Amino acid sequence: MSATAIPPAWAQVRRVLLLRLDGMGDVLMSTPAMAAVRECLPQATLSLLSSPAGAALAPHLPWLDQVLSYEAPWVRPGEASQGGPAGEGGADEALLLQLRRERFDAAIIFSTCTQSALPAALMCRLARIPLRLAHARESCYGLLSHRLPEPDALGPAMRHEVQRQLDLVASVGLHTVNPGLRFALRAADVQRVAALLAEAGLPPGRPYLLLHPGASAPSRRYPPEAFAAAVAVLSGEGGPALAVCAGPGEAGLLQRLGAALPRPPLQLPGPPSLGELGALIGGACLLIANNSGPVHLAAALGTPVVTLYALTNPQHTPWRVPSRVLSHEVPCRDCLKSVCPQGHQRCLTGVPPEAVTRAAWELLAEAAS
Repeated sequence: MSATAIPPAWAQVRRVLLLRLDGMGDVLMSTPAMAAVRECLPQATLSLLSSPAGAALAPHLPWLDQVLSYEAPWVRPGEASQGGPAGEGGADEALLLQLRRERFDAAIIFSTCTQSALPAALMCRLARIPLRLAHARESCYGLLSHRLPEPDALGPAMRHEVQRQLDLVASVGLHTVNPGLRFALRAADVQRVAALLAEAGLPPGRPYLLLHPGASAPSRRYPPEAFAAAVAVLSGEGGPALAVCAGPGEAGLLQRLGAALPRPPLQLPGPPSLGELGALIGGACLLIANNSGPVHLAAALGTPVVTLYALTNPQHTPWRVPSRVLSHEVPCRDCLKSVCPQGHQRCLTGVPPEAVTRAAWELLAEAAS
């Protein structure tokens, strides 16, 4: 099938608002589609509106002209609201006024299969943005100027999240020659991480594997003790060194992990910044992690990854990178829940540590061949 031509209205846009209002990993999975906009509309100014976590990617997406931060109250209810009832309207009104001042010609709304794009579409309509594109399963009437119908998220036509967003922009003729995730490492972060690893005891020239036991949702966390059992034999004499890290608020996971390991791992002093995390992952010979943002960083940086993948949403597996996706089959798979509704998390806890070890050895062997 030939590529869709860019409609005249889209070919003429000069200011585009890209909306991705959820997490860092979601923004990363949208970067190929955003890059398609940049490549096909080189004359346009591109602005990203994202959550604070997503907006933190700004230094690593240099082809964007502007990044705006906004906690949308319709994303992750209870976590993304604007605070108390008295203050929540003020932030919304301030954003709306700012969007009007920017005088955008077009808005492209990136959302997951479980999110409705219509609240963001309404905001863009009120901001007087004439072209508004999004996936939509429900009727949208005048909220969207361009709507891409979507089949059931988990049916036979299920697509990876990256492909969903590539298909969205392709519907208005925007394509990229490189469908890979984007994340630009900064030299200062690479140098700082190398120095910190050396201070922590990494011998010059010795490779290291990185273990990240964290995840934003409890249903996506493999037990730290099981992680420890899996990696204990990987970092023995002659193998790669073991480095560990976690995000803010996850020190308890590292403590449990360290208590279960036979030898202290390499560890940076405190949680790494996003740039340092990217440098850590980019320099590793392998990442072992849950289904979380670091996995998508690994995909962007080409680092092989073993991911402990809770069967909550099959659309977010590592994209175009050597990987092993490990889970335990359960009747309640594809639940799309952040907290296990059954209370047992067997889709994760049912994965034996030996399977993690075996997957890691396979990827290390493939990389060495």
